[in-house]
Amino acid sequence: MRLEGPWLRAAEGAMLLGPDGVPAPTVFAEMSALAAATGAINLGQGFPDEDGPREVLEAAVQAIRDGANQYPPGRGIPDLRAAIAEHQARWYGLDVDPDREVLVTAGATEALAATLLALVEPGDEVITFEPFYDAYGALVRLAGGTHVTVPLTAPDFLPDETTLRAAFSDRTRVVLVNTPHNPTGRVLPPEVLRTVVELAEQYDAVVVTDEVYEHLTFATPHVPIATLPGARDRTVTISSAGKTFSTTGWKIGWLTAPLALVDAITTVKQFLTFVNGSPFQPAVAAGLRLPTEVFTGIAATLAAKHELLADGLRRAGFDVMRPDGGYFVIADAAPLGFADAREFCLALPGRVGVVGVPVSAFVRPDHQSGYRSLVRFAFCKQRPVLEDAAARLAALTPTA
Repeated sequence: MRLEGPWLRAAEGAMLLGPDGVPAPTVFAEMSALAAATGAINLGQGFPDEDGPREVLEAAVQAIRDGANQYPPGRGIPDLRAAIAEHQARWYGLDVDPDREVLVTAGATEALAATLLALVEPGDEVITFEPFYDAYGALVRLAGGTHVTVPLTAPDFLPDETTLRAAFSDRTRVVLVNTPHNPTGRVLPPEVLRTVVELAEQYDAVVVTDEVYEHLTFATPHVPIATLPGARDRTVTISSAGKTFSTTGWKIGWLTAPLALVDAITTVKQFLTFVNGSPFQPAVAAGLRLPTEVFTGIAATLAAKHELLADGLRRAGFDVMRPDGGYFVIADAAPLGFADAREFCLALPGRVGVVGVPVSAFVRPDHQSGYRSLVRFAFCKQRPVLEDAAARLAALTPTA
């Protein structure tokens, strides 16, 4: 029996249903199951294997002891909303009203879901760059929208301006920009962001940004679109604490936007999770107020882990594409004689005991030709784990 309904139709649009209509596991679940079955090192999923700043963890424990265990306010506790506004002013010079222009969400994914469901009507077009985080396609389809993509092609993973301009039309409602970008690690340069703002103004579109890796850049600074001329009044800026503070299981995210947009998104969000993470909200507020050197130290530690894994991948024979930030590095398996990254990733745990994810998992099936041999590896792991993975990868031998 084939099941129907908007969630399954959305999943089908995001390539999550098998040919018989039965929900198929995502590539991340598939690769994680392989890691568990083979004892392989899992560099497929982007979650850290060590805790973040102790001040943040202790603040959560204290909040539980202090009784912050019931429903928080629908838009988030006042102190966290204030901390988010302070953060935007401190790092980017953005003046945000904590009472009217901030919404706390169950991670960035809920912020994205509520935003698209609030703003997109059937037939509206939503533009994203491709490769794209897999939730984007499902959420656009769930909202009834049409997903339009602009390719980021190897090795620089930057969009062609002509292609970007051609993607916009009178039906464009939202342009969703992920920078620093998952999976490529690219920080989109200001000239690309300015073009996005120009086109959003021309076509009266809303800019939605996914900035969850904002503090995890290595040399190229992150520039929020909302700081650019003409962008503030039409931009929904989304971020979260999970990646920065290594608390991905807490699911504390937020968005900032003009009041009218926050009100519309809140109307949807209240029927999704309603509220979440009461004791984690004061902890994240404490984290956002940590000294600047804590944030730069987190980024520097991650950059060193990237170098460790990237060096190991190069020694193993991959072509490695340097990210500007984030949790991931893209490596091309073609020099090793593997033209299909999915087949390569399925075989890799058994061959050397390491798991990666094919970049094709972030690309539509009919757009995969430029990404077919590319693999995404996560380096947000402890150094001994990465050293072990690099040593295992060195045992790879090219195919004939």
